[in-house]
Amino acid sequence: MKGRKPQLIIDNGGLHKPVQAPPDWMSKEAKAEWRRVMPLLVERRILTDADMASFENYCISIGRVRQLETLLAAGFDAPTFRAQDKAMATARLLAAELGLTPVSRSRPAMREDAADDDGDNPLDVS
Repeated sequence: MKGRKPQLIIDNGGLHKPVQAPPDWMSKEAKAEWRRVMPLLVERRILTDADMASFENYCISIGRVRQLETLLAAGFDAPTFRAQDKAMATARLLAAELGLTPVSRSRPAMREDAADDDGDNPLDVS
């Protein structure tokens, strides 16, 4: 995917408290990731109800990476490696969209000090 990623912003409609229970249909590994990351996203106020599908897909992808790693360690073949590589790429993309990567967290809208910005933009001619 080419181009510039959209800037993440804190949404006033962000969830105020974690959705504690991951869906029953998720794998054990996906549920563990849900429980690990959900509080972080709620604390940053960037996760909304509209983002839940992306968050679920992120957790599923991470869970799949971990499951496939177990299979690879047990000696499974190249298709398992390709499946894991695809799951890792998907997880990485979704992590960036959700503000879970170092680069996405370093964007001004994600940093705590972004609220202290005086708003003077030398390129804004309006």
